[in-house]
Amino acid sequence: MAGSFLDLLYDEAPRASFDEVVAEAERAGATPAELAGLRREYDVALRLRELIARQRSREAELSALYDTASDLTAIRDVDAILAAIVRRARQLLNADMTYLSLNDEADGASYMKVTDGALTQEFRTLRLPLGTGLLGLVAQSGAPYFTEDYQSDARFLHREFIDDAVAGERIRAILGVPLVLEGRVIGALLAVHRTVRPFPSSEVTLLTSFAAHAAVALENARLFAELDQANRTMTEHTAAVESAAHAHDRLTDLLLHGGGVEEVARVLAEVLEADLAIHDADGDLLAGTAAQDGWQRGVADSVASGRSVEVAGAYVAAALAGTEHVATLVLHGGTRPLALAERRTLERGALVTALVLLFARTVAQTEERLGGELLTDLLEGATPDLLLRERARRQRVVLDPPLAVAVASVEGIDRHAAVRVAVRLAAARRGLAGEHRGALVVLVPSGDPRELGGTLRDAVRTAGGVATVGVAGTDGDLGPAYADARRCLDSLVTLGRTGDVSDAAGLGVTRLLLGENGPGQLAEYVDTTLGPVLAYDAQRGTSLLETLEAWFATGGRVRETAERLHVHPNTVVQRLDRVTELLGSDWRDPGRGLDVQLALRVHRLRADD
Repeated sequence: MAGSFLDLLYDEAPRASFDEVVAEAERAGATPAELAGLRREYDVALRLRELIARQRSREAELSALYDTASDLTAIRDVDAILAAIVRRARQLLNADMTYLSLNDEADGASYMKVTDGALTQEFRTLRLPLGTGLLGLVAQSGAPYFTEDYQSDARFLHREFIDDAVAGERIRAILGVPLVLEGRVIGALLAVHRTVRPFPSSEVTLLTSFAAHAAVALENARLFAELDQANRTMTEHTAAVESAAHAHDRLTDLLLHGGGVEEVARVLAEVLEADLAIHDADGDLLAGTAAQDGWQRGVADSVASGRSVEVAGAYVAAALAGTEHVATLVLHGGTRPLALAERRTLERGALVTALVLLFARTVAQTEERLGGELLTDLLEGATPDLLLRERARRQRVVLDPPLAVAVASVEGIDRHAAVRVAVRLAAARRGLAGEHRGALVVLVPSGDPRELGGTLRDAVRTAGGVATVGVAGTDGDLGPAYADARRCLDSLVTLGRTGDVSDAAGLGVTRLLLGENGPGQLAEYVDTTLGPVLAYDAQRGTSLLETLEAWFATGGRVRETAERLHVHPNTVVQRLDRVTELLGSDWRDPGRGLDVQLALRVHRLRADD
């Protein structure tokens, strides 16, 4: 019967005192024997209830520790784990606040890492010198400490700023346990109450267990961070090796297929994900995208070290052929710094650039030599035509008329540079160029010799030199055309007309006066000046030549010319119009008129002879 009254003691909270239980039993008619045993059963029930309460508390503690251990097996975010540890410790200890601090060995202090239940921002960012306050003492000594009332506890070294922060949180009782990792104290875990109270050993043990988990979490986080960093490093290294191998394959393929600096610039820009410029030794852009000024400061260092140099936000790599600096690579415009493997790729690109330029130079020198030899044979006329044309075909040279010949004297640049300019011009037109008897000679398929001469002069000017050019055209033998162009050049040089371009017609009578002339040259001069008129008269039996002689003899007066020829003035006008159609509208100009009169005189003298 008494047991029914004791059932209340097995609930989570007691419902009656022992006296109240006895009174209730007496009212219910309990016998003296039942009342006598009631005290013993009451004490047993109390002990059993306390045992159940402790068991439930232990189960909650073990469950929290198990959950924490489970979290640690899948840890990725250490801050989240530490926050969970602090929160669970606060719940199990029924604390008003819990917090975890870490030691900063650099400045000898302990700082707040995680808090749960803090009221002020000041406390969340508090840093305590080691040895000060309860937290500083635990963090320094590595032993648990607690106080029932911190503000009045003289065992701890108090600092005004610490006490102010503690007062701001209204903290009274504090329990602190160390975070120990491999025998080294790395921080502390603390639980506080805002009322004065003691801390039983069970709470110290429980908080110590959470501190052990927190230390494991921190160590796991460190190991995971090292593992992640190692994995990232390995991944980056693998990617860099693959990228370098890819770049090597592409550059090797470029060399095998005879690529130029443009292809080198494109490959490196794609592989290194940035813009790239290739400059020659003088700084002129050869290929790629030009960078802003400033990179020039790194050229000397790169040449001296043989490595790439970072300067002005760009990477500079000198392309060296032995000790000769042949080009400079400038990588710029990238979104990230270059890794070591990428810098080696840039340096390998500089080596490939040097090889490409050396190969191009060798090819150019060979072509210049072969082209010069073929040109000499053409000008000297010593090679059989069939063999000569086969050599021209192999060098992709066209010898079909009409052909234009330019002979030039060049100043301001060395002869090798001048020859390279001429060779590039001739190659673009499927012609030949070279040096012959001290002059620069260009031969191309063209019907406009003066245009060729002007183009050659402009090309030499672009290279920094001055060219004086004599030109001639031919539909047949090259030798006479070359000789004519050479005499035009000699006449220009004698006249001091440096930088001019002229053919025989442009020099007129001056060419006869200054050149070394014989019957052939006189005949050529007459034919060049009067050829169309002579041919017209011969084919049609007209008297254009006679009309010209009479017109000049009368001082250009039409009526007197008509009287001398015994024809109507209109006939004279018609004949002169025909001459204009044949010789051009400038034949009446003073300079050209002098050439025509001299040609008429020479022709008449030769005819009389």
